[in-house]
Amino acid sequence: MPELSGIGVSPGRAAGPVLRLAPPPSLPPPPAVVDAEAERAAVRAAVAAVAAELTRRADAAAEAAVAEVLRAQVLMATDEMLADAADAAIEAGAAAPHALAAALAEHRAAFEAAGGYLAERVADLDDLRDRLVAACLGLPMPGIPSPGHPFILVARDLAPADTAGLDPAVVLGLVTAEGGPTSHTAILARMLGIPAVVRCVGAAGIADLTVVSVDGASGAVTVGLSPEEAAAVNAEAVARRDRQSASSGPGRTADGHPVALLANIGSARDLTGEVEGVGLFRTELLYLDRADPPSEQEQVAAYAAVFAALPGKKVVVRTLDAGADKPLPFLRMADEPNPALGVRGLRIARRSPEVLSTQLAAVATAAAANTADVWVMAPMVATAAEAAEFAAACRAHGLPSAGVMIEVPAAALRAQAILRDVDFLSLGTNDLSQYTFAADRMAGDLAELLDPWQPALIALIAACAAAGLEAGKPVGVCGESAADPDFALVLTGLGISSLSMAPRSIPAVRESLAAHTLQECRQIAKAALAADTPQAARSVVRRVSA
Repeated sequence: MPELSGIGVSPGRAAGPVLRLAPPPSLPPPPAVVDAEAERAAVRAAVAAVAAELTRRADAAAEAAVAEVLRAQVLMATDEMLADAADAAIEAGAAAPHALAAALAEHRAAFEAAGGYLAERVADLDDLRDRLVAACLGLPMPGIPSPGHPFILVARDLAPADTAGLDPAVVLGLVTAEGGPTSHTAILARMLGIPAVVRCVGAAGIADLTVVSVDGASGAVTVGLSPEEAAAVNAEAVARRDRQSASSGPGRTADGHPVALLANIGSARDLTGEVEGVGLFRTELLYLDRADPPSEQEQVAAYAAVFAALPGKKVVVRTLDAGADKPLPFLRMADEPNPALGVRGLRIARRSPEVLSTQLAAVATAAAANTADVWVMAPMVATAAEAAEFAAACRAHGLPSAGVMIEVPAAALRAQAILRDVDFLSLGTNDLSQYTFAADRMAGDLAELLDPWQPALIALIAACAAAGLEAGKPVGVCGESAADPDFALVLTGLGISSLSMAPRSIPAVRESLAAHTLQECRQIAKAALAADTPQAARSVVRRVSA
């Protein structure tokens, strides 16, 4: 049977017939516009209809992160700048659907030029364009098929509105021709527990209803299975899920070595089921898309909701991770030629120190009113001096556990010096990959450089873990790589003490660790470090761990 390969981004296996997304609408030939006001009314009606549908999906979304992405799309749709651009196109003689397409093309070009977080939203804009055009033309919205039976979804890429409505009992697996390990498709697939492969060359050539299997760990897509072979793959997957759902308790290796398995969350809504604690509490959801910063009281309430849900458990709060690449209007920051390398994360405190001091005060107040074990870390730290200054600020606010994220290679190389002043490190492998390989996280053609199995990234992780062991201080990983059950063995063998991931990913990682001793994990890590390519690292680890 032919086998295609891509990048596995959501572990697990599934098999079934292939179906594709409903195609986007095609613009008809431009008509002659005789009533500009009627075209403006059509634009307003389309915007209202699409915004209402996206809001409905956001309200129904089980995952807070999914809802947040959809609400961001609503803000894009209702942005006055979009309406103004569409009005200008109508004045120039365009009909409503053509005016909306032209306006969104302007936004798309601006987002691509900005890079970073905005470049990541280009797919969202494309989806918004297709929905608005369909609404104008009275056509069905593009989206997930409903054949009445389970299937494997194949697409060029998926928009947030598509992934938000996925039912894992119906959509057994995902295969996309584009995207990358940190794309919305990858992140949401992991949150939903759907096996997924992105950047799969040849995916577009798979005919509808062809039976395929998807391996979301290895990235393999096997084409042309028999019904019996597909049933065997799915039976094995169900048995594994049953074993995982029956497992509980803290993460540990077969010989009892503890590895904390923590959750990545954006708010208290993301806390589903029992977890050991939180390894990454993303606080920027409070700040995004606001004209004014959240008040200290508003922040206290949001943080206290998480702390109260986890009495006595560890909660690692990441201070505001935003900046020029995640625009915050109230910061009034100047445009930057390369936002991904500009003022973001902890660097915001250079220009607006009150934003950090208010946040630390709010975290301290919420922590004092609860029994959660609150740790605080700063993103985008590059030097030991920055780390020391942040740690001093935390302690001045009465927060005793201060750490930093390692996302910049300079910080990884100086991990020993940084650990003199901070209490812990947490590796954000998504950004660490981006900066190590000079590869934008949303540059699809460079997706293989963002593979966490890249030997250079593993070497940087190893250096940080060794520095932590020498200093007697914990080093965790909160990037998406922690959710890979095989890579978790590598991380444990390197000396990483905690792994933080989407809550749905924890059972598979727990099962993987429980099947191997610490010495076996060390052998696996040694084999991965010695490999020359990501493919070699994966294969040697699977061979050693089998």
